[in-house]
Amino acid sequence: MKWVWRALAGILLILTAGLALGYFWLRAGLPDYEGERTLAGLGAPATVVRDAAAIPHIRAESAADAYFALGYVHASDRLWQMDLQRRIGAGRLSELAFIGESGLRLDRLMRTLGLYRDAAASFERLPAEVRAALEAYSAGVNAWLQSRSGPLPPEFVALRYEPEPWTPADSLVWGRLIALQLSGNFRTELLRAALAEILDPALMEDLFPPGIGYPPATLAAGEARALRAALPPPLGPDTASNEWVLSGEHTGTGLPILANDPHLALDAPILWYLASIRTPELTVTGATVPGVPFTLLGHNGTVAWGFTTTGSDVQDVFIERIDPADPGRYLTPEGSEPFLVREEIIGVHGREEPVRLTVRATRHGPVLSDIDPEAADRAGEDHVLALAWTALTDEDLNVEAVYRLNRARDWEDFRAAMRLWRAPQQNVVYADTAGNIGFFTPGDVPIRLDGDGRSPIPGWTGAFDWKGLIPFEELPQAYNPPAGWFVNANNAVVGPDYPYLLAWEFEEPYRARRIEAMLEEISPLTVAGSQEMQLDTVSLAAAELLPLMLTIRAPDAHAAEALAALRRWDHRMNRELAAPLIFQAWLLELGRSLYADELGDGFDDYGGLEPVVLRRMLTERRIWCDDVETQSVEECGDALTTSLLAALDRLEAKYGSDPSEWRWGEAHRAPLDHPIFSRIPIIDRLFDLGIQTDGGEFTVNRGGMDVGDAATPFAHVHGAGFRAVYDLADLTESQFMIATGQSGHPLSDFYGNLTVRWRDGDYLTIGETPRDPIGTLTLLPADQE
Repeated sequence: MKWVWRALAGILLILTAGLALGYFWLRAGLPDYEGERTLAGLGAPATVVRDAAAIPHIRAESAADAYFALGYVHASDRLWQMDLQRRIGAGRLSELAFIGESGLRLDRLMRTLGLYRDAAASFERLPAEVRAALEAYSAGVNAWLQSRSGPLPPEFVALRYEPEPWTPADSLVWGRLIALQLSGNFRTELLRAALAEILDPALMEDLFPPGIGYPPATLAAGEARALRAALPPPLGPDTASNEWVLSGEHTGTGLPILANDPHLALDAPILWYLASIRTPELTVTGATVPGVPFTLLGHNGTVAWGFTTTGSDVQDVFIERIDPADPGRYLTPEGSEPFLVREEIIGVHGREEPVRLTVRATRHGPVLSDIDPEAADRAGEDHVLALAWTALTDEDLNVEAVYRLNRARDWEDFRAAMRLWRAPQQNVVYADTAGNIGFFTPGDVPIRLDGDGRSPIPGWTGAFDWKGLIPFEELPQAYNPPAGWFVNANNAVVGPDYPYLLAWEFEEPYRARRIEAMLEEISPLTVAGSQEMQLDTVSLAAAELLPLMLTIRAPDAHAAEALAALRRWDHRMNRELAAPLIFQAWLLELGRSLYADELGDGFDDYGGLEPVVLRRMLTERRIWCDDVETQSVEECGDALTTSLLAALDRLEAKYGSDPSEWRWGEAHRAPLDHPIFSRIPIIDRLFDLGIQTDGGEFTVNRGGMDVGDAATPFAHVHGAGFRAVYDLADLTESQFMIATGQSGHPLSDFYGNLTVRWRDGDYLTIGETPRDPIGTLTLLPADQE
């Protein structure tokens, strides 16, 4: 038997050596942060000095050279992230090994929407200086591709392909992807239509306050549900961010302070990439997106700004009636018109033949019900469903808006930049070094002839068509408001007297109310005070609901212990506490107890935790407490007791029998998954950046969850991947943090080096000169060799 053990030892040695060689070979592809590179396309020498966190400080003689250098460093640190983004936007995920068929639903949707086609067409509509910036950035990306030494990032190696050259359209499509992520009303329209088939109007109003319009009878039974099932999962959460800006009268410096933390999916690497750019004509510091040359969030030495999502309704699903005399045409108020038709060819890894997708479009937009044969069959032969959306245009000037925002010197420059913004509508806060503050909500919002945009509507009559857009001058805005501050956390930015419809539903104002309460307490506000606010974990939703939930008597000792812990709790969703876990599990089971029986298989689609809905069900609409699947009539106390016991049983099965040992952080872990490697057993552990975190769905330090995920319903899957606090008294001392690290290469020392610091509320300063620089890379134009 000795020979067997020797053979096994030899095999193990060979495997270990192979893994070691592979490791060092892949690390050879990491970028150099110092030295010189001679590159074609550069006009004059430029330097890239990286500080201790690998944040590049780019110094160049022109903006074009700075954009070239940014493209170069983006590619060196985040190339696969960039390539993945453009593949998603172009509908080309299915081409890749290990993805193949699983990417087809998303590819079908993207090809149907035509986001990449519109992005490519919009390039020619941009001003010459913006086109030149995009071209310079693309040249920088391609210069890295052409000059690199060593292997490509490991994702390309694993998926066995090489990236194509970068083009301006690859940069432009990202704006449309974020617009799709932050404009998800069409999915909600379909959900409402599906639930309206099984619920009466009064129950619908309980689930979707303050009321709902219903789909007309021409929608086929099960059609909305079938189309929702055919759609790929959303690209990410569609709301949630915080921002506030205070004038100097409320700060310790006498000049404004502005804070912003946008909440998006928490992946590895995180979306954001920090950078500082200085040229004779341009100074800008903050968060960039790899693949895009301009700074999305930051300051330019004079002006600082931040974004949150408005949540406006900019999409409508139109029911288009097919011409009974000709299936290639559809009906309009002016008569029959032909569908606009094109064919999309989708390559699918593992298939010999590509998928051919026929895309039809009406005067309102692309036909959604064509994306899947089953959904199309449900629609029948007399109609289709088309999507109208403000982002479906080849005249999108968002990129020019950001280009000009980076250069804004005052409020008028800022407004001129915002005039160009199209989609998605955003709430933008502003502050300048002269002491002014303001906010604006730029973006295209339709004015409807009729209807409220909450459910699919007839397209053939013209009665519900869009008659225009809300005029720019009449969008919500304020400059140096009397209160001296502005706060937004996706809550409503207008009151009931606003003459136009932005949306019927906004994010509940729990976070906004908590921010305002803290601003009242922390006076005068400092940068440190704003940082403390961004990390706040108090849940006003818990404070509101618990008095209604704690009215029951404990049926056993186990429940008594849990109720006692909740009564002692101060509503802070801190990771080391048991009470947040008990509350969150109880809340989830309570929702299941109250309306899962009525919604049936629509329960998972409705999903989410809706405190306002639950509060109404426990007070004036107690009819929901009765389980319709039983003969007896249950009271709300029964539902509360049953759901508490169910929650405790689930927690005990997962975390042990002693509630005093339970911890919110065990369930509320930010996985920070890698899109590929986190899905491969064993390898996933090598690149695991997951970390226990604080916060919850309704806290300022937001810990957004997907409670529909049966395995990990409380995982922290979206939140503040970027935080910033801008001090207008000294913008060089502004504070920044991102969730993972600057590098997207899993073997880099800067891949996840910021994760713990992000979780624990640490910040970075990006000053005029790099702190503790780790290397200087000099880029030289080829003609200076």
